[in-house]
Amino acid sequence: MRLNAKQIARCTGGTFVVEAIDPRALLTGLTWDSRDVGPGDLYVALPGERVDGHDFLAAALRAGALGALVMQPVDESVCLLARELGCALIDVPDTAAAVTDLAREWRTHLQGRVIALTGSTGKTTTKNLVRDVLASAHTVVATAGNQNNELGVPKTLLAAEVDTQAVVVEMGMRGAGQIASLCSFVRPDWGIVVNVGESHIELLGSRENIARAKAELFRELPEGTGRAFVNAADDYADFVREDARLDVRRVETVLFDGSSEAKRRRDGASASEKARPSVWAERVELDEQGRPRFELHALGFGEDTVGDQPVEEVASCTLDLRGLHNVSNACVAAAVGRAFGMTLDAVAAALAGAAPEAGRQEVLRARAGFTVVNDSYNANPDSMRASLRTFCALKVPGRHIAVLGDMGELGDFAPACHEGVGQAAAVLPLDRLVCVGELSAHIADGAQAAGMDENRIVRAATIADVLGELDTCVEPGDAVLVKASRFMGLERVVEGLVN
Repeated sequence: MRLNAKQIARCTGGTFVVEAIDPRALLTGLTWDSRDVGPGDLYVALPGERVDGHDFLAAALRAGALGALVMQPVDESVCLLARELGCALIDVPDTAAAVTDLAREWRTHLQGRVIALTGSTGKTTTKNLVRDVLASAHTVVATAGNQNNELGVPKTLLAAEVDTQAVVVEMGMRGAGQIASLCSFVRPDWGIVVNVGESHIELLGSRENIARAKAELFRELPEGTGRAFVNAADDYADFVREDARLDVRRVETVLFDGSSEAKRRRDGASASEKARPSVWAERVELDEQGRPRFELHALGFGEDTVGDQPVEEVASCTLDLRGLHNVSNACVAAAVGRAFGMTLDAVAAALAGAAPEAGRQEVLRARAGFTVVNDSYNANPDSMRASLRTFCALKVPGRHIAVLGDMGELGDFAPACHEGVGQAAAVLPLDRLVCVGELSAHIADGAQAAGMDENRIVRAATIADVLGELDTCVEPGDAVLVKASRFMGLERVVEGLVN
């Protein structure tokens, strides 16, 4: 962001409480955390249930903020400080809404391509892979962490420079219309739907409704120039394409496929041209740590043709991420990289250098000599099953022990979804299953009903119970998976185990 105070006031509908001493001075960053304020920033005072950002105005100005957005009366002492430092104080109707207004204005200045992505699972990992691939050859700004909500999305746009070549925006969703609302100011050029799963089924009621909400991203792509990246292996791939009327609106579809069926879809005589992936994986294997290595295949984009046939490229690819599900995430990142004109070898090299994010399949070594797989950042039924499969592929001399906690945002579907995870766990080579939390009792029920010996199942009420159980049974050489939704706080289990 590079806007002066007058531009900021104009696009937010604000009025000056204190005018900037230099009206031409550009504000170059934005934050609502006074601890993160740097020189030249715009500080946004957000009211909250526990903390009110207006209480930290003076601290933000002293830290170097050139201006602040407020929506409450400002103490005279703060106004005096602003005048002394030459800072602008701008009163707006709603400071959170003003962040969106700023992003909408700044989007009009961006010259690069804006790529938005959503999905039920793997959004953040896929965003990181797309970022890392493009950043190996282009200037890139991407969503920080999983800041994919009404504040994080505009902040991502505002972090870009005018000439940033690619802006990668992760979009979260809890209900219908939310992605469309984000797209109204993000105005994506390209869109990615990673997959359609059961996350947020509490509010939307069915996977079809989830798919329709995800398809909002594709509906907002520009007619004639947009490009939609679709997971050919997802059973709602055709639905999201048709719901967004991609063919009618002349939005190009790029199919990617990281599944075991990719080659069949590519080569099958019965497969229609619309069902054949443009980027896919073959000969997928997992190493002893559960990290994939595979052949990455891609058909040429644009001018990469011989006669009227696209050129096929092949590159060897390895990932430092764990799990077969990350092959699909790598394929969409490769598809985006190829669409940007990168060679497949360059894409594969960038993918090989991509590191996992803390709390997501993070492999740690405990002092007592066993392995801890920290996947405690978040969970839904799809990611829980994928994490279990990846964990059981991990080769260790000892046993595989899974600690699973409650999953949120499932509503009336919660018991059945948790039972389904237990059923999936029962058919895997797990030596012990520890279930913690009220809902996770259904995981235990599902596992037992599917045939897992009840002596291998532990039902725990608290984190202290989990640590007590593990203290008596975990031995050097074992591996322990820890996974649940974020509200369960199972990172405390990870800390207890590692230390």
